[in-house]
Amino acid sequence: MIVGLPREIKDNEYRVGLVPAGVRALTDAGHRVVVERDAGAGSGFEDALYERAGATMLGTADEVWRQAEMIVKVKEPIQPEYGRMREGQLLFTYLHLAPAGELTKQLLERKVTGIAYETITDKRGTLPLLTPMSEVAGRMSIQVGAQYLEKMGGGRGVLLGGVPGVPAARVVIIGGGVVGTNAAKIAVGMGAHVTIIDNNLDRLRELDDIFLSRITTLASSAYAIHEAVSHADLIIGAVLVPGAAAPKLVTRGMLKDVPNGAVIVDVAVDQGGCIETTHPTTHSNPTFYVEGVLHYCVANMPGAVPRTSTFALTNATLPYVLRLARHGFLAAIASDEGLKEGVNTYAGKLTYEAVATAQGLEYTRLDALLGVAK
Repeated sequence: MIVGLPREIKDNEYRVGLVPAGVRALTDAGHRVVVERDAGAGSGFEDALYERAGATMLGTADEVWRQAEMIVKVKEPIQPEYGRMREGQLLFTYLHLAPAGELTKQLLERKVTGIAYETITDKRGTLPLLTPMSEVAGRMSIQVGAQYLEKMGGGRGVLLGGVPGVPAARVVIIGGGVVGTNAAKIAVGMGAHVTIIDNNLDRLRELDDIFLSRITTLASSAYAIHEAVSHADLIIGAVLVPGAAAPKLVTRGMLKDVPNGAVIVDVAVDQGGCIETTHPTTHSNPTFYVEGVLHYCVANMPGAVPRTSTFALTNATLPYVLRLARHGFLAAIASDEGLKEGVNTYAGKLTYEAVATAQGLEYTRLDALLGVAK
């Protein structure tokens, strides 16, 4: 198979779909890999490293998209890339389609086979390709929040860990999954007072054990969330409903009671955000205020630490890339139900139900398209 690795063009996105070692694994397996020049530069991978791994370097993204049977990316295509996609091409990347109506339309009209990292599952029912970036984003959310809590960053002027005689900052994390757990690790390590809110009592028990009762856990309800954020210095949105739009758990009305200069980091922004006042921002223009509360809603947070992120992502995605390249799309999904869960668009049809529900579009079961009885 011909695998293409274009340079990411989203605002300040420096990650790349594969590290050179991943390219080497593909070329050693007999596949051809075409890489856009400088695709890995932002992550510290020079073109020479890809050439040494056996890649063919191409001068433009157009050439990469034109030649490749499978495109391996990090972020979803944006407007300049729409015209490069073609019928039957396999696109393997984060898609986050639920809040992205125009991208969904383009994938369907162009009959692209879109496999989303974030909806692939494993035998345990977890999301193995979302996990590494959720780990990065969760840990980053606290260091970003701490920076913006500083007066020079636009915040309240609160030190996250406090000092003897002065209380630590109050951090409220909404969601106890991978993002929330990793955020809590950093916040607790920095000495903050941490509250995690989740709707799964078993998960709250696990978190209480993990953190040896150094955190406060709350069962999720509108009342509990309102009460907690009313006293918060830093609020982390860490809610995930796989493939679907995130529920709006913090309303604009609640923000009226949040202290002025408090900071929100909504990591759920990729799926529309779990804060009602969230809208996607960029690394170039990352923040805005609503009701005196500073919002940081960058949709590609891990792009700020591209070297760490690219290694972590390739560790997770490479086995799937190799499987798709070795067996082809149909055979690969036939042998892996978890990989099949990643298929969001196929042959001009929307094949992931949560996305269809979020956008009010028709859902088509993938097995029906493939003629597989169920």
